[in-house]
Amino acid sequence: MKILIPFSYYHPEQCAGLFVIDDMTAEAARQGIESVITVPTPTRNVAPGAKWDREEILCDGKVLVHRFRMYGEGKNPVLRALRYLFCEIVQLHYMLWKEYDVAFIDSTPPIQGLKLPIVRLLRKKPVVYNAQDLFPETLSGTGLAKQGGLLWKIGMWVSNVTFRNSDKIIAISNDIKRSMVARGVPAEKIEVVYNWVDEKAVQPVAKEDNPLFDEFELDRNKFTIVYAGNLGNAQNIGIVLAGAKELPEVQFAVFGSGGLEKEVRKRISNEGLTNVHLNPLQPLERVKYVYSLGDACIVSCKEGLGGSAMPSKSWSIMSCGRPVVASFDEGELKEILENNNCGVFSHAGNVKEFVAAIRQMATNREKCEEMGKNARQFILNNLTKEVGAKKYVDIIKSVVKK
Repeated sequence: MKILIPFSYYHPEQCAGLFVIDDMTAEAARQGIESVITVPTPTRNVAPGAKWDREEILCDGKVLVHRFRMYGEGKNPVLRALRYLFCEIVQLHYMLWKEYDVAFIDSTPPIQGLKLPIVRLLRKKPVVYNAQDLFPETLSGTGLAKQGGLLWKIGMWVSNVTFRNSDKIIAISNDIKRSMVARGVPAEKIEVVYNWVDEKAVQPVAKEDNPLFDEFELDRNKFTIVYAGNLGNAQNIGIVLAGAKELPEVQFAVFGSGGLEKEVRKRISNEGLTNVHLNPLQPLERVKYVYSLGDACIVSCKEGLGGSAMPSKSWSIMSCGRPVVASFDEGELKEILENNNCGVFSHAGNVKEFVAAIRQMATNREKCEEMGKNARQFILNNLTKEVGAKKYVDIIKSVVKK
């Protein structure tokens, strides 16, 4: 059995979702299943001096990474859109001509699904679609589309084409599944598998043993809040800065990049937010150190986006034994935090609630530490790498068998 995985990014690039491919293909290889990953040459968040080959063989020959040539991903939106289009043309070629038993496609870029009707017509190969987020709902978070507008309607059409032509859909939360069902996708077509975390690699690091305090000149004695991720509209990075302004006694360590980075730097300077330390996004192998800097860590979203995405960073935070401070829409995340006493929830965009949540932890560090321990235990009980990767492979095998 062979899985074809047309993907948008791969190592040495740094982006969300790569761990799913790595862990899934490793588990498939363990079961004797081959995987072929087709991906453009690296361009996003590539560390200086990083090395890669056009062809790479992994997992004792069971995984082949094939990189095709493509120009770099810049910030020009037109060139970026064209790059996605050109990549999709190449990926369609592979799906029509390469030998495989099942295709596994991701929700980035969302136009991936447009090639599926052609593949179904000419190759009749089963497809598993991995819905890491929900399109076009995510467009509103970037400010590119308004609900009911032309771009929104086009996005709805694209996603409906994807859903109809996928044999199975993996949703990373029950909230996303409910949204899909509300749009007419049969419930039996959707399997919910939470994104997992490598609990052995992402684990608690004591403050005295964490080198990042010295590297980024942070005070070990201050109550510290960490935000790590994209600095964009969808994440509502503004609420982090608003919270920092109200809590000058709390140290905010921010690690990230994105479309609002210049605006964030300008606001930190103009508002005199000396308690905010803005640093570059760190490589995957440093995740445990980044989140372990915090006494608690932030998961945030723009109001109205909580049903279209499940923040996988929550699991990394919790795996590091840190409680989550959520500024999010009501739903699954709130239920998990409150039912397991592993964080504090505030409604998306509500600065007053957000500040109160942080202050609650800062004034009762003992309770904060207890929530962190509960968070780590939740991961060990529910979201280990072995369990999650096996579920993915089982779903893929069931589609081929059917």
